[in-house]
Parts: sequence; structure tokens; C-alpha cells
Amino acid sequence: MNSLKQAVETYAKRHVNSDGLAFTPVPGLHMMCVEAPAGDLHSVYKPLVCLVLQGAKRILVGNQKRVLSAGQSAIVSADMPVVGRIVQARVGEPYLAVAVELDMVILRELAAHMGSACAQRSSETQTLFAEDTEAELIDCVLRLMKLLDRPESAPLLRPGIMQELHYWLLSGPHGTALRNIADPDSYASRLADAIAILRAEYQSRVPVERLAAEAGMSGTSFHKHFKHMTSLTPGQYQKRLRLIEARRLMLDEGCSASNAAFEVGYESVSQFTREYGRLFQKPPKQDALRARRSIEHRVSPLTVTTA
Repeated sequence: MNSLKQAVETYAKRHVNSDGLAFTPVPGLHMMCVEAPAGDLHSVYKPLVCLVLQGAKRILVGNQKRVLSAGQSAIVSADMPVVGRIVQARVGEPYLAVAVELDMVILRELAAHMGSACAQRSSETQTLFAEDTEAELIDCVLRLMKLLDRPESAPLLRPGIMQELHYWLLSGPHGTALRNIADPDSYASRLADAIAILRAEYQSRVPVERLAAEAGMSGTSFHKHFKHMTSLTPGQYQKRLRLIEARRLMLDEGCSASNAAFEVGYESVSQFTREYGRLFQKPPKQDALRARRSIEHRVSPLTVTTA
């Protein structure tokens, strides 16, 4: 654990953005480093496993809430809206975490070899799992981190490491639930197909009938199962995607609020401003200014504000 923590902190010092996130050239590998608790951070996660290495964070995924501390991992098994808040971090001992996005193709292939779970009813479908981090998982993630120093080796070595990582997840305490999610006939898997359309076409109006057909459900059934899994209606989910992307455009690419609004599909800047304020608790211009000031007043590369 200490070797992984040191590797994450060293990389994050050089690469964190205004929210304390650091993305890497290794596909699907990213990390977080935050020195002080702050407000909520709204995100939409892809399926992933997140290892908390130092500090603690409270996360709300759909209707499920967990507080994760050092030595624990979270598995988010679907494209889900997530509200996170750092609850333990300080200068010199920042909150540190590393995440690896799951590959559903690998998960399904391995699940087929290891045996499928019986399909569960949607009311029993979970999208958030928390557990103590096992040594095998730490070893896999550490080896992915080492690829950052040898980028030419990543195309050859990453596939094998990812297959091993997924094997250990399927062999762990939540293996049965993960095999159910990998089952193409499960509610979670069928909803994932519809969510993929929303994520790819979030700027446009997507008819619910099209999403329901993609999931192989009636309109009524689709609404019911979608909200059960995500805690949002399809329209609210798409709105969340738009607002989160607009915030990224303003903070990371310097877009104005009006340009960001039109870029993500809004036709009215006033409507965008209202909905942005409801989600992020500040108007877009004020929120962007706060984030920029936090960057300008850092005393070290680790001093960031996030949730």
C-alpha cells in the first residue's frame, strides 16, 4: 500500500486539475489528491474500482451512500451520477485515491469462464460495493502505475494486468453481483446500453422510446428500472451530463458560461444558469471564478479544492 500511495502522490503533485483530479496516459487510470475538505463534487462515473489510499471520502451513488477510508475500495458497476465529498484531508496528509475504469468486455469474458450468476430482479441490483482492499488488487494497480514511467510498454503489458485485475474482482466478495452485471440479459446490462446512447448523444434530444427499445423494455418499465438504478429520470440524467460537461469546459478550457451552455446543448443561457445554480449551488460565472482563484492561491501543487 505504501508504494502505491507514494506513486500516486508523486504523480498527482504534477498533474492535478482544479478539482484535484489527475488523468494519465494509461487508458482508464486516474487519481485524486486533495488537501482540504470542501463542498460536493458532482460527477458521472464510468464503471470503475477506486482504491482509497489516505484520508476519507463520502460518496452517494444513486440511492446508496458510503464513507470510504484508507485501505478500502469502492466498485461502481454502471455509468452512474456520483456526489462525492472529502471528509478527511489536511495539508501534509491529503486525501489520496486511485481509480481504474472497468472493461465490460473483459468482465463478460471472464464471467463466462468462471460461471454466470442467476439474473436478479432490478430491486436487488446494486451499483455500489465497498470492501477492504485486497493485496492482489493493490499489486495490479501498482503495476499499472509503473507503466507511466515506461509508456512504450503500456500497449503490451496493460491488457494482461487488466485481465488479472478483473479476475480478482470477480473472485472477491462481490463476484456474484459483478457476474450478474456482466450478464447481457440482466437489467443493469440492458440499461447500460441505453445509458451509452445518452452519454454519446447528451447534447441532443434523445426520445425515451428509443432508449427503452435499446434496453428491450416498455416505456413504463424502462422509466421504473432506470430511476431505480440511477435515482434520476432519463431527462434528469441527461441534464446532469450536460451540466457536468459545461463545468469542465469552463474550468479546464476557459469557456464562457454562454459558450459552455450552447456547447452542451442548451438553447437558453438563462435556463442553463438556473439549472447550473441548482446543482452546483453557485451561478456558473461565480463558480468558475472561485475555482480559478483557488488555483491562483495554491501554496503548493497539492493545494486544490474539490469534494
